[in-house]
Amino acid sequence: MAGGQERILRRRIKSVESTKKITRAMELIAATRVVKAQERASSARPYSNEITSVIIDLLRAGAAKEHPLLRENPDATIAAFVVITSDRGMCGAYNTNVIRAAERAMAEARAKGFTFSLIVVGKKAQKQFKFQGLEIDAAFEGMTDQPIYDNARDVAATVRRRYESGELAYVDIAYTQFLSAGTQQATVRRFLPLEVPEVEASEGPSADLEYEPSPTGILNEILPRYLESRLFSALLDASASEHASRQRAMKAATDNAEDLKTQLSRTMNRARQDAITTEIMEIVGGAEALSADKDSKDELLPSHMSPQHLFPEHLDRRDTSASIH
Repeated sequence: MAGGQERILRRRIKSVESTKKITRAMELIAATRVVKAQERASSARPYSNEITSVIIDLLRAGAAKEHPLLRENPDATIAAFVVITSDRGMCGAYNTNVIRAAERAMAEARAKGFTFSLIVVGKKAQKQFKFQGLEIDAAFEGMTDQPIYDNARDVAATVRRRYESGELAYVDIAYTQFLSAGTQQATVRRFLPLEVPEVEASEGPSADLEYEPSPTGILNEILPRYLESRLFSALLDASASEHASRQRAMKAATDNAEDLKTQLSRTMNRARQDAITTEIMEIVGGAEALSADKDSKDELLPSHMSPQHLFPEHLDRRDTSASIH
């Protein structure tokens, strides 16, 4: 029994070691990717900042806020939610936190009398909402690991057309904001109508800028790019957050595998010591039993079976012949 338990423990230890190697490799890969994703998010910020400053200059120049992306749709009864999760798992509570934040926002919309429309990015959100029996109007896959600007353009076009037609009351985006390598936060932000920076009336247009054909015309052309840049920034933040979450999850899994290996090794050593102790006790007990049998062999014979009782004549003749000589 002890030998069989030892073999089982050896197999479990070997399995834990294999798992540890996998989780350690995934941790290192995620650590490399989170650095690259963070660099991409940082490099995209200058574009977003510049396009925001251009919009401010256009508003100072007197551009009218007449674009459909800036107005509200009071007659619409549908609220849209863009939910960004990952395509793969093993990243801790990353996907769960985003989905729960989106579900809370949808519950608030339902309480206000809105129906909702789902646009999901990533397989995890798609599977979860399908499991709940919710209808998904658009789903995108294969862009969460390393998103590119074209991905943001495709997703933005889906909600842009519906909002410009007046079908949607508003659009919220649920994603994970990347604050640092150790801190990420699931958040829900208003995506449409676009919130452009406020400009004071006293601030006039820049004297060294001339606009052709007009500030309003240029603003109407830039606003779709502004929409795409905001979504692209959210995708980059989500990508960096996913890799950071996976790195932490895989590190925890590696540490747990090491702890489990230590516990199993101790259990196996105890089982081996118990088996050795049992064998030693059996050997000692057997040796003592054999010794006891040998010592008590004569004592166990009946008195009428002793040689004196069996051959008395022979012993008497031997003693007589010895005396004659």
